Amino acid sequence: MYPNDLKYTSTHQWVRVDGNIAIIGITQYAQEQLGEIVYIDLPRPDDDMTSGEVMGSVESVKSISDLYTPVSGKVIEINEDLIDEPAKINEDPYVAWMVKIEMSAPSELNGMLTAVEYQSKLD
Repeated sequence: MYPNDLKYTSTHQWVRVDGNIAIIGITQYAQEQLGEIVYIDLPRPDDDMTSGEVMGSVESVKSISDLYTPVSGKVIEINEDLIDEPAKINEDPYVAWMVKIEMSAPSELNGMLTAVEYQSKLD
């Protein structure tokens, strides 16, 4: 259920690393807890992010949840498709990435969970 090639945060986000780029989304668990996603607020390209700060929010029919950036760096791209169709996250949260950040401190990845560690925290 949780792809092994990703890193996971305790705030239920995943990170796919591509060189110095962190591609970020929310986990299957997070989207299941939220329910039907109806709106997403994302940072703007060129915004500077600091690990742990709020970078946006996800609104569902049940609630609104903050999105926290798992790594520091500059936003280089957001998934514009999700602005118009946020429910794509419910279809496949691992395809529906949200933000790409050029990392300024890749060592921040060291504190993230593997798929096995993440799954064990949920059990």
